[in-house]
Amino acid sequence: MSDSATSRPRSEKEIFFDALEKPTPQERVAFLDSACGTNPVQRARVEALLADHFQQDSFMKEPAAEPLARTVPLPPPSEMPAQMLGRYKLLEKIGEGGFGEVWMAEQREPVKRRVALKIIKLGMTAGKSWRGSRPNARRWP
Repeated sequence: MSDSATSRPRSEKEIFFDALEKPTPQERVAFLDSACGTNPVQRARVEALLADHFQQDSFMKEPAAEPLARTVPLPPPSEMPAQMLGRYKLLEKIGEGGFGEVWMAEQREPVKRRVALKIIKLGMTAGKSWRGSRPNARRWP
């Protein structure tokens, strides 16, 4: 008995991946001759997979969007109009340090008042133990 008679039939996926390892088209054809044997349906399916694999497509060869004609530089945050951060309206940057920035802000709810709001820099809380999840707001005199 030969090995092919005692071994299980190989799937198209197995044959496809083994064929991809062959460096030349001629070696892939010879491999498919032996791997698919007399099963023309399996051979056709594997050849279709190989053709799709080696086909040159245009995916991502062109930009997805047209480039902008020009960009407009944004002013520094301290010169920008007031922005909202949750229930706080940022009014003016009053300080900056290693961990972030301190802003004079106006709290909108539950009461309306001026506060100093510390905005922690992105990544400064990673791996550290920070108490609470609310911003550290203090009343502004």
